[in-house]
Amino acid sequence: MKIGAHYLGDGVCEFTVWGPHLESVALEIVSPDQRLLPMRQQGGYWQVTAKDIEPGTCYFYQLNNSESRPDPGSNFQPLDVHSPSQVINHSFVWNDNNWSGIPLETMIMYELHVGTFTPQGTFPAIIPRLADLRDLGINAIELMPVAQFPGSRNWGYDGVYPFAVQNSYGGPNQLKQLVDACHQQGIAVILDVVYNHFGPEGNYTSRFAPYFTESYHTPWGSAINFDHAHSYDVRQFFIQNALYWLGEFHIDALRLDAIDAIYDLGAKHFLAELAENVTTLSQQQGRKLYLIAESDLNDPRIIRPPELGGYGIDAQWSDDFHHSLYSLLTGDRTGYYADFGKCEHLVKAYKDSFVYDWKYSHYRQRYHGNYAGDRSPSQFIVASQNHDQIGNRVLGERLSQLVDFESLKLAAGVVLLSPYIPLLFMGEEYGEESPFIYFISHSDPDLVKAVREGRKQEFLAFSSQREPPDPESLNTFNTCQMNWEKRQSGKHQVLLSFYKKLIQIRSHNPALLKRERENLQIGFNEEKKLISWFRYSENNQIFCVMNFNNCDITFSQEFTGNNWLKILDSAEKKWLGSGSNLSQKAQSNQELTLPKHSFAVYENNLDNEPQRHRERRERKK
Repeated sequence: MKIGAHYLGDGVCEFTVWGPHLESVALEIVSPDQRLLPMRQQGGYWQVTAKDIEPGTCYFYQLNNSESRPDPGSNFQPLDVHSPSQVINHSFVWNDNNWSGIPLETMIMYELHVGTFTPQGTFPAIIPRLADLRDLGINAIELMPVAQFPGSRNWGYDGVYPFAVQNSYGGPNQLKQLVDACHQQGIAVILDVVYNHFGPEGNYTSRFAPYFTESYHTPWGSAINFDHAHSYDVRQFFIQNALYWLGEFHIDALRLDAIDAIYDLGAKHFLAELAENVTTLSQQQGRKLYLIAESDLNDPRIIRPPELGGYGIDAQWSDDFHHSLYSLLTGDRTGYYADFGKCEHLVKAYKDSFVYDWKYSHYRQRYHGNYAGDRSPSQFIVASQNHDQIGNRVLGERLSQLVDFESLKLAAGVVLLSPYIPLLFMGEEYGEESPFIYFISHSDPDLVKAVREGRKQEFLAFSSQREPPDPESLNTFNTCQMNWEKRQSGKHQVLLSFYKKLIQIRSHNPALLKRERENLQIGFNEEKKLISWFRYSENNQIFCVMNFNNCDITFSQEFTGNNWLKILDSAEKKWLGSGSNLSQKAQSNQELTLPKHSFAVYENNLDNEPQRHRERRERKK
């Protein structure tokens, strides 16, 4: 059964709520008039089809003739998480009939937080910036969670109404307007959804039904019940939610938050059942819809197809890639970065996606992960920074505040020239300097105090002596606002142009478009902190060398062929570099000097290569 309030037109609305152990449930209309309508139970679900109900009608469910609570399947909470739910008419005039989506393997993702991306902090305010993102080369935006959370300031992971669009962002219709505008600009929309916990304030689901189990515990408390008694209905609740976003809102992909905290020991994992349902919807709609998992497990089973014993999720994040790059650039070895910090680690991430693929982790003090080299690089999302990795620092510093300008360009090259799907965090492309700190606006003083203390405890693992900013303070939120106008001048404009150039190279170069693992040859020199790699296609080759050292490094490289032309050099003065001595044409075994924290890219067009050199290259491969 479809849970929630479904407006059928002509003043008729169907209400359905799950409550298998409740003795009675009544629909309590509170606005524009006041009525109490009894509901009938069938198979654990309570239903009533009511007349004289127009969109905008506000209601509670009255449980056991006593307490009144909002609808767990609410489509909109116009006031807050404690107040009545509202009936919504989902009718909308779409202009994306010709939209067929963006293939996952070609996506260049851009993660953004609605509340801090613009001064207005709303869905419509994003629309004027889409053209600039498209000009940069972005073809997919990823929205941090928009399900209703307490107050108006939150990262979104404290949502308690998974079907309700955050009121302070603009509500359901304005989200649809944003998605429609994105599709008209050729941009896909990925939505971050949270299926591993509910937020602590306004979560009344346990008053209705056994949504939780005490058999497992998560960082947020009791686990959601995906495999115990009554778990079928819990699973259906979240499957309906996924189909709701993909179908009703034309969302192109869902990013599943921290699936390592989804506990399910049943024969068919929840994620596998979710993937089956999304596949069916894809077939019905005639376009591919995607599921992307954030996971700390380093487990390729998540993205393997069902016929190979996998869950059938389309892609997953590789945090190992980020940790390898970040620790190499910054020298940070605190917390989980203790397991990283060498060129060897980044090379391993480049080749195999996971650094820890059943290797011993000193931070975890156990073996971790599994080999993922049998999966396509196009099934992994990589980044130099994202909301978690920035927010996991005490002061929420972006990379632009931690490393020099040359290192920012180097980080961009590592990510955008990799064989994986790149994700940028809002403002990264022009070196945004405002922090991204964890912020909330809970109404319960005791809860606010608990969050403050929790943040302090969290940073003990990073041996921090500094106090984290107050997450409840309005000033904390305001300091996280982006300074979009900076992209128009100075070093910020140069960095923006540099990102644009990298994306153009990635999107048009044949060797970089061919992303199979066997088309990558990579090596490193740990002492020199130098990484170099070749990428191949039938008629094209790319060579890239990256210097992570604090000083200039001289090296030589054997090349096959004589047509190696430099197409990008981060040290050139037009990119505000120190200046480059690298020749425009590379010769085999000549000495080349690469300035500190820089990289260079050479291309060999094999259409112009003499036959003897081509045959030699093929033998070498």
